[in-house]
Formats: sequence, C-alpha cells, structure tokens
Amino acid sequence: MGEHGQKGVTLWFTGLPSSGKSAIADRLAGILKDRGYRVERLDGDVVRQDLTRDLGFSRADREENIRRVAFVAKLLTRNGVFVLCSFVSPYREMRARARAAVGSFVEVYVKCPLEVCAARDVKGMYKKAKAGEIREFTGVSDPYEEPLHPDLVVETDREPLEGSVGRVLARMKELGFLE
Repeated sequence: MGEHGQKGVTLWFTGLPSSGKSAIADRLAGILKDRGYRVERLDGDVVRQDLTRDLGFSRADREENIRRVAFVAKLLTRNGVFVLCSFVSPYREMRARARAAVGSFVEVYVKCPLEVCAARDVKGMYKKAKAGEIREFTGVSDPYEEPLHPDLVVETDREPLEGSVGRVLARMKELGFLE
C-alpha cells in the first residue's frame, strides 16, 4: 500500500501490432503518475531490447518472453505498483499463465481491425510481413487469439485515445484500484 493506499495491479494490454496498446498505456502512465501513483511500464519493444533480447518470435520464444515479463510484473505488483504491460501476447494460454503468475491482473483487449492496424503501422512491419520479409508476424503469418473474457475491451478504431484511456481509468476505479 502506497501513499494512496495503493494496491498493486498489472494491467495487461493485448492486441494486434499497431492496435494502440502502447499509446493507451503511455497516456495512462502519465495520468496515474501525475496523480501520485507508483507506475511502471513494461512494453514489448523496450523489454525485447533488454530483458529478452535473446529471444525470437517462435511460439516457444514468445511464451518465454511473456513468462519473464509476468515474473517482473508479479514482483512489482506485490510491491504496490501499477504495472502497465503492452504486449501482443497472441496466445490465450500464455495470457492465462501470466494472469495466474501475477495474481492481481486486469486484461485489456485493445481491439482494432487488422486493416486499420496495418494502415497505422509506422514501422512498416505489416508490409514487410505481407512481402514475406518477416516470418511469424501476428495477424499476417501467425495467429492472434482474441481474448474470450477480457476484463475490458477498448475499440481503438471507434473511439479516440482519450476515450480508451478514460474507460481504463473507470474500470480501475470500479475494481477498487483508484480512489
């Protein structure tokens, strides 16, 4: 419990590449920090540069990536931190294991149609995947298993960033994590 009587929780943002996971988590982190909460961000791109740079994108490597992230999230969560994780985490089983490992866990499905994600893609990853330059790319040559029972769904093709962030804040309050 922190100065707010803060209970730790991991918010796990899952969705296709370029669906808006990082944008929502980054904005949310700023708002929560401004309100005096302890917040850490675990983002796919950043984590892969450091914690899991030895891993590729095979199913086994993706599972190991998420296992390591869930371990870090668990440590932070049990120490009263809001942990905002943004990972494609394409397999239901892998997300279920992360939930089980962390305990205090809120799955946020950042839902967005594939064609909208591909149009937003600043890194050109979808184009490379469709051209066969990237193997095992989620949504193109590798599956994405939609969450069956997420704690929250935000549809980033239907609402602005602030709308999605507002809905996450409302859900956190509803679940008793915010005053």
